[in-house]
Amino acid sequence: MSITEIEAWLDSPQGRYVFDWEQARVDQVVADIFGFNAVQVGFPCFEFLRSNRMPFRLRCSVEPCDGVGVAALPWELPFESASIDLVVLPHVLEFSPHPHQVLREVERILVPEGRVVVTGFNPYSLWGVRRKLARQRGAFPWQGQYLSVPRLKDWMTLLGMESQVSAFGCYAPAATDPRWIERWSFMDRVGQRWWRFGGGVYLVQAIKRVRGMRLIMPNWRETRAAAKRLSPAVQKQQKEALKQ
Repeated sequence: MSITEIEAWLDSPQGRYVFDWEQARVDQVVADIFGFNAVQVGFPCFEFLRSNRMPFRLRCSVEPCDGVGVAALPWELPFESASIDLVVLPHVLEFSPHPHQVLREVERILVPEGRVVVTGFNPYSLWGVRRKLARQRGAFPWQGQYLSVPRLKDWMTLLGMESQVSAFGCYAPAATDPRWIERWSFMDRVGQRWWRFGGGVYLVQAIKRVRGMRLIMPNWRETRAAAKRLSPAVQKQQKEALKQ
């Protein structure tokens, strides 16, 4: 999957239909995420961090491209552990040979309470049916290994990440003719109400949770209150025992 291939598809009516929905949803989500360092991995020629206000925003890709700050494999990210506040993964997992390792790397580089935003194609949708018919042959995006939202959330949970937001969009069939995309546009309104989990693409946001220790101290007040309820003779015996 080359950058040229992705750009060619995103310039098509079908790709623009998907990209417009994803860009709007990602803009809405990342605008309210604060910190210092944000990284976008994948789709480097499109700026999914444009609405974010962190001082340091970087795009990472396997291939060099205009706007790319770091060239690296998504499952071998060259960032220090616990150094990034936000990671955006647009369609990286379903086209990676090591999707679980990509998530592991994301968890490693995120600071505690850091966020990850993932977009992907939904296998349980009309787009998933179209991929099945293509049998993983042909051009982008049909050769990917689509991941369902429940499966993705399970992976996140195993890595200590808590999913917070999920959204679905692009309910119309995967048509290539813009006239048919327009005719099926009513499905986006109907799908959100009656078939919410059947959108062709999804967005999932998760937070890296780090469980800490909390020292539990005895409740001295309750101990003193219980002692006061004892008879004077018993209280005297306890004091004498403590002196010994």
